[in-house]
Amino acid sequence: MGSKTILLLTVGVLGAYYVYTPLPDNVEEPWRLELMNAHVKIITNLALFAELLGIDHFLNILTLFMGLQEVPPTSDENVTVMDTTFNNVPVRVYVPKRKSETLRRGLFYIHGGGGFSGSAALLTYDFLSRRTVDRLDAVVISTNYRLVPKYHFPDQFEDVYNALRWFLRQDVLDKYGVDPERVGISGDSAGGNLAAAVTQQLIDDPDVKIKLKTQSLIYPALQTLDMDLPSYRENSHFPVLSKSLIARLWSEMFTTDRSLEEAMLVNQHVPVESSHLFKYVNWSSLLPEKFKRGHFYNSPTLGSSELAKKYPGFLDVRAAPLLADDDKLRSLPLTYVITCQYDVLRDDGIMYVTRLRNAGVRVTHNHIEDGLHGALSYHGFKIAYRTENQYMNWLRENL
Repeated sequence: MGSKTILLLTVGVLGAYYVYTPLPDNVEEPWRLELMNAHVKIITNLALFAELLGIDHFLNILTLFMGLQEVPPTSDENVTVMDTTFNNVPVRVYVPKRKSETLRRGLFYIHGGGGFSGSAALLTYDFLSRRTVDRLDAVVISTNYRLVPKYHFPDQFEDVYNALRWFLRQDVLDKYGVDPERVGISGDSAGGNLAAAVTQQLIDDPDVKIKLKTQSLIYPALQTLDMDLPSYRENSHFPVLSKSLIARLWSEMFTTDRSLEEAMLVNQHVPVESSHLFKYVNWSSLLPEKFKRGHFYNSPTLGSSELAKKYPGFLDVRAAPLLADDDKLRSLPLTYVITCQYDVLRDDGIMYVTRLRNAGVRVTHNHIEDGLHGALSYHGFKIAYRTENQYMNWLRENL
């Protein structure tokens, strides 16, 4: 009797830990989100346990699980799908089959996944690309890039930039029937970071004559300097992206040295000689009042110069697009930004919206009041359907 009671208690505690997640009242379909989060928790804990045993790196194990959701390039009656390379970077190309008397829109898409996982072949991104082709009659280039922990910054940036430059060649656009005046870029999460970074880089590239008409940034990660934003405070333990996980993902982008992650977690990784950069991410002046309410700005505690000297990438504008100055920002194209209320990255996107508008860029900001990080990827959820509709409608009107 005693052993059965202990077993039942153990099962109950584990079930509560993995399944029950307190969610705000305005979140739709909470039970489905709880089940999804339980799945994420189980895989994450298995990966951490395997790393503890010395089997493999935590992120490599997570990538293995994610790889199970990849699908082959399969054409159907509506779209031709093929895997190829653009300047030696693997991409998946989606071309509508129906005849068109005019040149089509072209969308260059960059997948998310924290920089360590995901691919153009992932079921979520394959589905989104097909929907984009179907709803917008657009050619979609869904790019891959090298992943951490095997490859560190700036490899990811360089892969995406090289693939984008290849796509923007006139002969390549001609091959796929794309209108050079209707090319946009889009990406979610880590892909949103890369989309923002390469769009900035493209401005001053004299070798690229064809420029982007739009950029769409979907809950993007845009800065590494301040991890004490209101969104970090409010959502530090919220599914699916916690503060501790984002600190690890950011640090792994630059090094496997865990000391950078530890410094990021306590917000003491920026050296005094780089303190001037905080003006670009000062949430006390860049966030609207509704997102600052109840929070007080703490002047950052500056760290030593050692980490910045070893891993200067976390202070590089190619990794943290919010660090771009206003002269760079004012030349950016028409922009669409999605942010989610219950997301540690919320304030990154909102601050970018403020800075872009201050620089004179036309920006549409879609803030999802009941949204969690990854909302567009929750296939089958009401929030994914709603977010996709808003995103597609904006592209239809502006690209």
